[in-house]
Amino acid sequence: MKSMRPMSSTSDGTGLIPRGFHVHLDCVGYIPPAKDDHSWILELMREAVRNSHAREVHAHVVPFDGSVSPPGFAAVVLIDESHVTAHCYSDRGLLAIDAFTCGMTEPEVIIDHLLQSITKEIPTLQVVNRNRTARFLHDHIIESP
Repeated sequence: MKSMRPMSSTSDGTGLIPRGFHVHLDCVGYIPPAKDDHSWILELMREAVRNSHAREVHAHVVPFDGSVSPPGFAAVVLIDESHVTAHCYSDRGLLAIDAFTCGMTEPEVIIDHLLQSITKEIPTLQVVNRNRTARFLHDHIIESP
C-alpha cells in the first residue's frame, strides 16, 4: 500500500504549513522473537520502507549486550525523506519506533506496516503512546519538484 500526500497542503491551525510529519510510538510487552532480534527488526524496517513511496539510502543496527548499554538495540533506516528508527530495551520489554518524512510519503504507511509485522511475531506488544507531529512549519508554500 503506497500513499502520497501533496506537500505543504495543510495548515496546523496557526497559519503555518508543515513540510513533513513525524510519527512516534512507545510500546510495551516487547519479547525478542529471536536471538538476533536486532537483525530481524532492521529487515522489518527496510520492508516497511520498501512498501512506501520513500527510498532507502542507508540502514544500520547496533545490538547492545548489556555490558556497556542496557540490552537491546538501536536501528535506523535513512530515507530520502528523513528516517525510520527503532530503539529497544529488551530486558524491560520497551520498544520505541518512529518515522519522519518530509516529502510525499505518509509516515503512517511506514509505521503501520512495521507495527503489523512486529505484532505478528510479538502479539504481546502494546502501543501505549502514539503521536503525530507536524514538522518544518513555515509560512509560505514550497513548490514540489
